[in-house]
Amino acid sequence: MRSRLREYGLPALLLGASVVATTANGARFMQNFLAGLPAVARESDLWPWGWLLDHPRLFVSGFAFSGTLLGILLIHEFGHYIACRAHRIQSTLPLVLPAPTLSGTAGAVIRIRSRIPSRDALMDVGIYGPLAGYAAALAALAAGFVLSDGSLAAQPATIVRFGSEPLTVSLAHRALVHWFPSIPAFNQASPHPVLLAGWIGLFITSLNLIPGGQLDGGHILYAVSPRLHRIFTRTLPVALFAAGVFYWAGWILWGVLLLVPAMRHPKVPDVLALSRGRVALAVAGAAIFLLTFTATPFRDASLLQLLR
Repeated sequence: MRSRLREYGLPALLLGASVVATTANGARFMQNFLAGLPAVARESDLWPWGWLLDHPRLFVSGFAFSGTLLGILLIHEFGHYIACRAHRIQSTLPLVLPAPTLSGTAGAVIRIRSRIPSRDALMDVGIYGPLAGYAAALAALAAGFVLSDGSLAAQPATIVRFGSEPLTVSLAHRALVHWFPSIPAFNQASPHPVLLAGWIGLFITSLNLIPGGQLDGGHILYAVSPRLHRIFTRTLPVALFAAGVFYWAGWILWGVLLLVPAMRHPKVPDVLALSRGRVALAVAGAAIFLLTFTATPFRDASLLQLLR
């Protein structure tokens, strides 16, 4: 009974808390969209609970954002989960983590509870999540662009400013304007919450594909070459610290994360070389990383700028 409660109860509890947190943020995003404002126009938008206490009926307007974002996260994690089941690897169900962030969540994880039997299995576990999550985020991005049918009339003050666009965002916009000419570019739009969820989904995908530690990208790189994985895991923190100083301060936290002992990758038997099909999956993972990564996800948010 206790094991079942732990297996199903904890994921359900975390998911419920994440639904509440992401829906609260989504309600604020929806009201700003309807008013033709940027997603985060005021400091109160970062913590919408006081506003929601005054406008409780507007809570339901946040489901467009929370349903889309949590759908992307769960699709990503169930990609990992299905790969684990296919290779008879024991794992938890997806754990969606509520957090006081811009989106209301810190992402989602699964915990692997048994040894990974081969590098092919490790590749499948590492790549199936980003493949599924990227497809879901791309679909949300396309739908969100279509729903974001109006440009900002002016450029009002905003607390959070999105930075350079990932290549996927600009390519998706270029493709969609052939059918919907009035669609504004991402940084010129009053973004619909579904568009925001798609952007965040791409951002989370890129973070997961950082090639180090036990991140998805670390699993993929280890499956390709354990030696390269050791080199990247040791040098990436330095690169991330530098990126935090000059581009986005959040990279410093990811550099610290890679130094945590729990992020050390467990050994995986390397007697059998990676199959050709799995090498192709590794190339696909690298391509998705390049399509979703940006060094400056947010403007004016480097450590140097924050300290000024």
